[in-house]
Amino acid sequence: MDFAELKNKSTKELAEILEEKRGKLRDLNFQVGAGELKNVRVIRKIRKEIAMILTVLNKPAAQSK
Repeated sequence: MDFAELKNKSTKELAEILEEKRGKLRDLNFQVGAGELKNVRVIRKIRKEIAMILTVLNKPAAQSK
């Protein structure tokens, strides 16, 4: 998912995607702890996606100040 796609989504859709990504990140962290996950690079990708979503969500708040 790239930044342009995220900008076209509604706040509700972004909140749902954010919740889904955070759950996925939590599951991946448990897999790393258990030694089950071989490709830890996926965690970096999910964290970047979460950061992009939060940026889009917080951008209108920053502009109103």
